[in-house]
Amino acid sequence: MEHIIKKIREFDTIIIHGHIRPDGDCLGSQFGLMNMLKASFKDKNIYVTGASNSEFEFLGIPTLVDDSLFDNALCICVDSTGLDRLSDNRVTKAKYSIKIDHHADSVKFCDYEYIDSSSVSTTQIITEFYKKFKDELVLPKSSALALYIGLLTDSGRFRYDTVTPKTFEIASLLLSFGLDLNFIDEHLNVESLNFARLKGHCLEDFTITDNKFAYLIIKKDDLRKYNVSDEEASGLVTIMSNLDGIKVWALIIECDDGIRVRLRSKGPDINSIAKEFNGGGHKKAAGIMINDWNIIDKFIERTDNFLKEYNS
Repeated sequence: MEHIIKKIREFDTIIIHGHIRPDGDCLGSQFGLMNMLKASFKDKNIYVTGASNSEFEFLGIPTLVDDSLFDNALCICVDSTGLDRLSDNRVTKAKYSIKIDHHADSVKFCDYEYIDSSSVSTTQIITEFYKKFKDELVLPKSSALALYIGLLTDSGRFRYDTVTPKTFEIASLLLSFGLDLNFIDEHLNVESLNFARLKGHCLEDFTITDNKFAYLIIKKDDLRKYNVSDEEASGLVTIMSNLDGIKVWALIIECDDGIRVRLRSKGPDINSIAKEFNGGGHKKAAGIMINDWNIIDKFIERTDNFLKEYNS
């Protein structure tokens, strides 16, 4: 972390990158870090670049950064396992680059990388960074909110077994900045009427295999029928999480750029399955992008066989 703060002091322009289809931890890390650095170093130019997510627009909206700003910039990439996962890969144009991440299977693509796979979220790492240098850094309430959102969402509302006592220490610190839990709940738990109707359809349409693999397929026709974006529909990954006897489940959504698979587990290490299909993530939460329905069939068969071996 000493190297990170040294480089932050050194550069006048800092550009913060996140991954494609950003979630709460990604955007929470980006805006939490940006707001903290802006409050701490008022003479620096600090930007968040990349994709947005309508669910988390209350944290901020990324900026379209001009190419010329990268020449003498420090780029900080958060919550991203590889260069191909970045929503803005112009990090290669930067004078220096740093990655801050909590994924164990990260691929090196920055000049310097700080990875702590014991952390439940990247926002936890950034909050620890603040704690270490709090004599120099200022953490405004906007940063505390963004960092808490990442901690909350990536821990599954503090339900995943990656949660540790340190996670609650970090949560306590962030809450001490006067966060409004009702405000957070209203933004994270509100559902549109169209989403609720799609959810009702999906509750009648998922499949459970002989080996207790549950999966739900949502095609473009479903999204059009209920007027729900694939981004919003991705939140349906949780509807199978409480099914009795189900330890592994997947949400399979047909998007404009391919077929997105969100794979989840209550026990088995499903990251190994995701890697077989060029995806990845965590032991109990991983993602895959597939471009062929025939490969989806193979994925379902492979996961079902994996569970057969796991249960035997």
